[in-house]
Amino acid sequence: MPTAAEKPEAAERPQVIWRLLDGKPGHENQTLGLLRALERLAAERGQAAPQCIELPVADQHFSLWGFVLRRFHLGQNLPSPDFIIGAGHRTHWPMLCARRAFGGKAIALMSPSLPCAFFDLVVAPAHDGLTGRNVVVTEGVLNAMQPGVKTSGYTLVLVGGESKHFEWSNEQVLTRLKELATRHPTLCVTDSRRTPATLRAELASTFADRYMPWENCPTGWLVNELASAENAWVTEDSVSMIYEALSAGCRVGLLGLSEAKGRLALGIASLQEAKRVVRWLPGTIMPALPLAPQALAESDRVAHTLFPAARA
Repeated sequence: MPTAAEKPEAAERPQVIWRLLDGKPGHENQTLGLLRALERLAAERGQAAPQCIELPVADQHFSLWGFVLRRFHLGQNLPSPDFIIGAGHRTHWPMLCARRAFGGKAIALMSPSLPCAFFDLVVAPAHDGLTGRNVVVTEGVLNAMQPGVKTSGYTLVLVGGESKHFEWSNEQVLTRLKELATRHPTLCVTDSRRTPATLRAELASTFADRYMPWENCPTGWLVNELASAENAWVTEDSVSMIYEALSAGCRVGLLGLSEAKGRLALGIASLQEAKRVVRWLPGTIMPALPLAPQALAESDRVAHTLFPAARA
């Protein structure tokens, strides 16, 4: 049987990744983080960069019958995948249908809506509480953030909004944002789709040109700003943004909210206990930010888990 050394053309074949997109930016950022990590790892090893094919599935219908009949029409005339990756429940049946029709390994990011055993690998944050032989547990969800050259003193504030896990108060959040502005001259505030309209109006009035509404952020803006920010303050409802700031190597403070509860609150408590973040509760003195921690690199860790399988 010919060895890999006798077949250089096979050794140089890039991984083929089918990236299934459900139209939700948060989910797509997770798969993008894994893709970028696979690209970095291939470059480090002098191997061909992965070939990524993006397949929107939000408006498509997939079901058990499609799986049984090996139907995945989006894959026609495409190179067969090594990996099929997706995040969000709308990608789960499409992943399974694609694997049955065209092969490859199905990689689900976050807790799937189907049994974990249906997938080759499930990558889930610790606060989801999953275990199993095919489960990789991570600190937070994956993301595409990377540390950059830090600008001394630059502070980025990330404001979320109402959540079933936390009790939100516009007044409490705004009061602490104003105090942050007095302590950090080079400060920028941005918000999210969940930020209440009344608070957004206050942010625009209070911070003027230091306020960047989420809809005005150009592509890549948050990645670049977190990469260069020395400090990041995040409302603690925005769990994904907390881990993005940690992945970017920022010193991270949390704007604590009242009545924090549930598994997400337990995850935040774990970060606090590990001294990765400090938590500033309403009505208390602003705490000092922690020393800059080693940046989280969970996307890279998962890429190291997957990469050998691409050459199998």
